[in-house]
Amino acid sequence: MYSFDIERPTTLEDAVEALKDEEAQALAGGQTLIPTLKQRLAAPERLISLTSIPELKGVSAKDGWITIGAATTHAEVAKSVSAYPALAALAGQIGDPAVRNRGTIGGTLANNDPAACYSAAALASGAVIQTNTREIAAADYFLGMFETALEEGEIIIQVRFPIPEVASYQKFAQPASRFALVGVFVAKFADGVRVAVTGAAEEGVFRWSEAEAALDSSLAPESIDALEADDDGLIADIHGTAAYRAHLIKVLARRAISAMS
Repeated sequence: MYSFDIERPTTLEDAVEALKDEEAQALAGGQTLIPTLKQRLAAPERLISLTSIPELKGVSAKDGWITIGAATTHAEVAKSVSAYPALAALAGQIGDPAVRNRGTIGGTLANNDPAACYSAAALASGAVIQTNTREIAAADYFLGMFETALEEGEIIIQVRFPIPEVASYQKFAQPASRFALVGVFVAKFADGVRVAVTGAAEEGVFRWSEAEAALDSSLAPESIDALEADDDGLIADIHGTAAYRAHLIKVLARRAISAMS
């Protein structure tokens, strides 16, 4: 590690002001940033902690939507999001207890790791990411590996999820990291079915449109039996080939659909 200053503002306004310094960087749960600092892959002079700002925490449900404050931990989401069981179950599978009690939904979405779980939930749900300046639809938010629509100094305040009729998240976890080797989130809304895949693609989370079209006709596992996920652009590494990940996408999608029946 190296020397740096840390500030803990208690209001959003103070945090936004502090982050105007080009040498400052926001700190949420620190589950990604702290290891990055230890490896000297980043070296900000000031860290601006967001965990002491009350308005960035908490879970509420109203008018068919779940609203989650950006500084809400995975453990709190798992415990409190009873109106959206699939989202709560997803949060309960992230990392280990230490990670779940420190990591936050806002930090995860801001980092946009290509194997993160929340990104699949956000994209499949049609979530809205609200920042201190605007609202961003999930479809417009994820731009590629570790890349988002967030601008310099922009802070996620909360994430709003419309509650589907039924949903399921199925994950094949990499044993050491507990990140998704492949994760598939399937959600059925009145206007159709959405299928989002995380962990598999080099560019990050994406929707499996062919499966969505098939499932719009019938929400049953056999509806996608004739489909094969395209392995073009999928990750190939020591944990699995692109073809293996493509196979997992279909397997996990079938499991998710079965769980929704």
